[in-house]
Amino acid sequence: MKPRIQAASFGSITIQGEKIEHDVIIRLDGTVKNRKKKLSKSVYGTSHRISLAEAQYVFEESARLLIIGAGQYGLVHLDDQAQGFFDERGCHVRLLPTPEAIRAWNKAEGAVIALFHVTC
Repeated sequence: MKPRIQAASFGSITIQGEKIEHDVIIRLDGTVKNRKKKLSKSVYGTSHRISLAEAQYVFEESARLLIIGAGQYGLVHLDDQAQGFFDERGCHVRLLPTPEAIRAWNKAEGAVIALFHVTC
């Protein structure tokens, strides 16, 4: 079941009524997990650029859409290798500021996964 996101503010996101104060990913089965920012931070020194290693962690084989909440001000980017990884697997990526990404997530249907950055 795809969990509904009620809100986000700088530093938190509310999913199914639970306020979470860290970045998250949402799996195909609706499971909410901590984002593994260190996979990108170890490569770029920041979690504002999503690396190939993090893309590989986020991806699930039958996913056809990845919605990325790029932060309240849209500062997160996907590196070229990560974008290529998703393209090769037929997974479209929508990279949006987190408030817009939440609206996209709540409307999305089908095999969709997500990553939400809750600050910047």
